[in-house]
Formats: sequence, C-alpha cells, structure tokens
Amino acid sequence: MRSSLSRNIINIPGSRFKRKIVVIESDDWGSIRMPSRDEYTRFVKRGMNLTDSDYNRLDTLESNKDLIALFEVLQGFRDATGRNPVLTANMVVGNPDFQKIRESEFSEYHFELVTETLKRYSGRDQVESLWRQGDDAGIFHPQFHGREHVNVVRWMEALQKRSKEIMFTFDHETTFSGDGDYNFMEVLDYNTPDDMLKMKESLDEGMNLFEGLFGFRSKSFIPPCYTWNSEVEETLFAGGVRYLQGIVMQLLPTGSFGNYKKRYHYLGKRNSFGQYYIIRNSFFEPSFTTSYDPVGECLNRINIAFKWNKPAVISSHRINYMGSLEERNRQNNLQMLSELLKKIQKQWPEVEFMSSDELGDLIAAKKEGI
Repeated sequence: MRSSLSRNIINIPGSRFKRKIVVIESDDWGSIRMPSRDEYTRFVKRGMNLTDSDYNRLDTLESNKDLIALFEVLQGFRDATGRNPVLTANMVVGNPDFQKIRESEFSEYHFELVTETLKRYSGRDQVESLWRQGDDAGIFHPQFHGREHVNVVRWMEALQKRSKEIMFTFDHETTFSGDGDYNFMEVLDYNTPDDMLKMKESLDEGMNLFEGLFGFRSKSFIPPCYTWNSEVEETLFAGGVRYLQGIVMQLLPTGSFGNYKKRYHYLGKRNSFGQYYIIRNSFFEPSFTTSYDPVGECLNRINIAFKWNKPAVISSHRINYMGSLEERNRQNNLQMLSELLKKIQKQWPEVEFMSSDELGDLIAAKKEGI
C-alpha cells in the first residue's frame, strides 16, 4: 500500500502531457568496473566475497558484442511515429590512468580518455564507432555523466594509505575498495566544500571532452549516485547543460560519507539557472532487483505515470546489458527488455519514444511558451 502510494505521489506535481511518452535513461557507459572474468576469478581467489557485489560481479566496460546485441533489440521495435526506442546513454569520457598514478607514487591523479581505455580491452575495437552508429540510427544517444565515474579525492586518499586490499584492486586496474560493493562512485560528494573546486573543473573539462568525442554539447546531465551540491549546477549551465536527470530525491553532501541532506524535485521543476529537472518514475533494473517480475514491476510504474499524464522515464543502467563477465546477464535481460517493449506497445499503441534531452526540450517549450 505504501509503495503504491509513493509511486503515485511522485507523479502528482510538475509537467503533464497527454501523449504517452517513454524515455529510457541508462547510466555508466564508458566507465570501467571489473576488467574481465579472469580478473574476477583472481579477486575471488584473493578471498573477496563478490556474491552480492553486482557491479564487480556483472559490470564491465561495454564490448562490441554488448552493443550489437542491444542495438538488435532496440531496432526490432517502432513507435506510433515510426521511431525506434532510444537509450539515453549517460557516458563518462575518461577513466583513471593507472600507470601514471603509480608513476607519481600515488601523489597525483591522472586520467585517460575512454577511447584509450577501449584500446587496452579486448573485444572493444568497434565500440567507439558503434556509439556513433547507434546515435545516427536514433537508438543510442550519448549524454554527459562525468569526466570519470570515481570520486577522485576519496579514491586517492585510500590509495595513499596503501592498504594491501586497495593496492590489490589498483594493481588489477579497478576502483573497487575491496570492501562490500563500494567503488568510490559518488563523484560529486565531498569531504569539505573546498573539494568542489576540483569537481567543477572536472565537470568543465569533461563537458568539453564530451563535445570533442561526439561532436555536440550534452544538453542533459545525470549526477552520479544522485549526489551533488547545487553549486555545481552553475558550472553545468555554463557548459550547455539545460536538463538535470535524476530521481525525485537529490542527495546533498554534508562532508560525511553516507550522511546526506535531501532535496526533492519534480518533473519540470526549474532552478535558478533555468535548468529543468527530469525525474525517473519507472525502473527496469533486472541485474539489481530481487523482484521475480522486473517487467511487470516496470509496467506497473509506467501505468501509474500515464494515469497522471506523465512521461514514463525509465532508469536502466548499463550493467543490465553487459555480458563479458556473465553472458547470461546480457541474454536474459535483453530478452526481458524485448518483452517489456512488446508489452508497452501492446498496452499503449500510441506510445512515443524519445531521449532525455528531447523530453527536456518538450518541457521547456511548454513552460516557456515556445
């Protein structure tokens, strides 16, 4: 009962559209996790219990096979306007440069472009071109998620302590802490507000690198782990970001990891810079969920959104479509994605698929009378 009530409540305020719109937002593209199945085996032999560590058990840099299989599913459907479903692929443009960090004796952070990371991973030689092909085909639209998906300040602090566990994970080119499922992923969290200067510089550099990689500025941004101080919104605005993806709740850093203040948003809410918030109200995350029916759960949330004349904004992270570490993860979840899309079209034949920035443009046009 409480769950049903909360699912309705988040859809009450904000922008409404009579059109049946579906947006799929997918985070973490371009970021490293567990490099390979062999490396995973080494971690297990080390005595690390990764059974419940989804990111380290299933997630890795996307491969040629991952993208080709995903694209095949997306191209199998068309909406009422003739468009394929489009995945808004929220991407990082870099990853830690492990060699240079080591050469600095862990005193300096360095990163490499994601295109360099791809060269060091087997089976990824077509990934960069596939990103572009997917965007050209209207099924895979890159947007900005950060320069890298690691909290540089906290990770470097951990590395400088040089514990045996963190050195082991570093030697095997991961940002895994060695503890539980923690991977230093909360990029915009801070120890002190002074850390924000480096974070703003990282965002500014990342947005420029994104444009260099894809040939356009990203109009939307999703803060990693839904955690950010609103001060960074000005930096994002200056870089061309007009729409902020997220969930109903923003986690505000306090300087103490895990202790956050909360700020609530709704679809179409506007901040002081004129940026609009896009709120996820549906979830298709079979790699995370313990639900026996991820498709049914997602359809239920979509149904609630549509009843309130809201777009269905679906969260579906990259991990759900990765198969290099466990092929069944990709196979099973793509089969469920296909089932989800099929049932969406059957239940709402008038459905329209669009990307996050397109939805943002629609919200802005309605709000501003364009």
